[in-house]
Amino acid sequence: MSEEVPSEAQDWKSRCVAKKQQQWDSIPKEWIISPPKEGDLNVMDIPRSCGILSPKELEITDMDDIVHILRNLADGTWTSVQVTTAFYKRAIIAHQLTNCLTEIFVERALQRAKEVDDYRAKTGNVMGPLHGLPVSLKDQFSMKGIETIMGYVSWIGNYAEHDAVLVQILYELGAVPFVRTNVPQTLMWGETYNHVFGRTSNPHNTSLTAGGSTGGEGALVAMRGSPLGVGTDIGGSVRIPSTFCGIYTLRPSYERLPYSGALNALEGQESISSVLGPMTNSIEAVKLFTKSIIDAKPWLKDPLVIKKPWSEDEYNLVDHGGRGGQLCFAIMWDNEVVRPFPPMKRAMDMTKAALEAAGHKVIVWKAHRHLEIYKNAETIFVADGGEDYRRDCDKSGEPLVISMRPDHYDDSFPFVDPYVKTLVGPLRSHTAYELWQLHKEKRILRKSYLDHWEATVDETGTGRPVDAIISPATAYPAPPHGLNTDSFYTTIVNAMDYATCCIPVTTVDPKLDQPFEPHEFYNHEDEALFNMYRPELFKDAPVGLQIIGRPQEEEAVISMTEIVDDALIKYRSSRTS
Repeated sequence: MSEEVPSEAQDWKSRCVAKKQQQWDSIPKEWIISPPKEGDLNVMDIPRSCGILSPKELEITDMDDIVHILRNLADGTWTSVQVTTAFYKRAIIAHQLTNCLTEIFVERALQRAKEVDDYRAKTGNVMGPLHGLPVSLKDQFSMKGIETIMGYVSWIGNYAEHDAVLVQILYELGAVPFVRTNVPQTLMWGETYNHVFGRTSNPHNTSLTAGGSTGGEGALVAMRGSPLGVGTDIGGSVRIPSTFCGIYTLRPSYERLPYSGALNALEGQESISSVLGPMTNSIEAVKLFTKSIIDAKPWLKDPLVIKKPWSEDEYNLVDHGGRGGQLCFAIMWDNEVVRPFPPMKRAMDMTKAALEAAGHKVIVWKAHRHLEIYKNAETIFVADGGEDYRRDCDKSGEPLVISMRPDHYDDSFPFVDPYVKTLVGPLRSHTAYELWQLHKEKRILRKSYLDHWEATVDETGTGRPVDAIISPATAYPAPPHGLNTDSFYTTIVNAMDYATCCIPVTTVDPKLDQPFEPHEFYNHEDEALFNMYRPELFKDAPVGLQIIGRPQEEEAVISMTEIVDDALIKYRSSRTS
């Protein structure tokens, strides 16, 4: 990365204003819409009613079936220029409603789409399995000649000299990278806000957060502004926004997909690796992306990627009794740290009923050393005493973001002091020896959790341990801005390195999702969140769950997620027919 060092006289706020104006100037003026009426919080249908998109463009962008889009691109029914233009217009509409984008480069993307179309016209063949498909990227994946700001003022003017390995592979597969999406300052937040680009909102209800740190992708994909987005996850960063925004995702195991060349916070921290994952509107698209990237042999470009080709045997669940056989799922009804809200309980009830109706078995997952695991992971994350964050902020003089609460915070919402502060204690730098002890403890905890999982063989009745765990990704649906404090349900997956998918299940129904009766609380955060829950606050919020498998078991987890998703579709259909 080449870096433009700002003059001492240049104020960090003025740099933010200039960058935001540059972003606005990059939007074609004919794609600008009128703002929604005051009080219209659900903006999901505005792309269909604003008059910017033609009927054909609505047909293209409303389609969840990426296989069908790719088929139409392959046979020439649609051109990549046509498809990219349609999604670009919808992405710009989504941005005006949710503030989900960072870098906008229309001409460059359309030129790439034309190259793909010309290739097909000249050869009669597709360029690759993602031929002509627009793909959005979190503002971490460097693209040559484009800024990667990653939520820091000091990174304004940082133009990439090389493409990240993922971007290289996407080009080889025929894809069209076309926008980059918003992130929080430092990345280590479950919400999305920074001083440069501002706050990203949830399109289902803009008074709620889109989650983080891949919140821009979550909002964009939910609004059908992108058929396929790519985010990253170190503590829940693809899963939280996916469940908050009602879309699908995969958190793969360490080093299964290529991360080389992507920028990051906490670089050098390698005990709990950040991983990249797709964010889409169907589980089929999750499979398509994952298989396409693995089939491209990313280990030849990223030395950390494990040389593990896509396995159809694993996808066909050879280690789980075979696809079509009876599976045994365990539901984590409660992690004994923060109790799930009523909508999450109803989603788990629905999933249990759907799986049992499909002939599968469902048992209870017993929480095992969750507080120890969470404390260990969070202590590793802050072992530098916050120096990484401070250094990047000090370069520009911008303040470190210490709260996601808006400036005009509604005081009727209780302030939730994250319980993790109690676990980790005062922020301080750890010695190398102390960090080694944390790594040692993590290995012990992983072995303990493995033994706990293996012991479920006595309960399943299948002759195997539990095939997968089903749990919330957070204890609640998308909360109001500034109130997402819970990452206990997601971070355990990163610490244990479990391959995990997320799926949408339902939406909040204030009539069905009435508050629970008061009960004994696990801790002060559990109590504060209980008091926060008011069904009307979460109007239209999606409710999703995660399906957790073993390390390096991406194929099987995707397959089992397809099974869960199909069971839920049939269950919902049976309830409404």
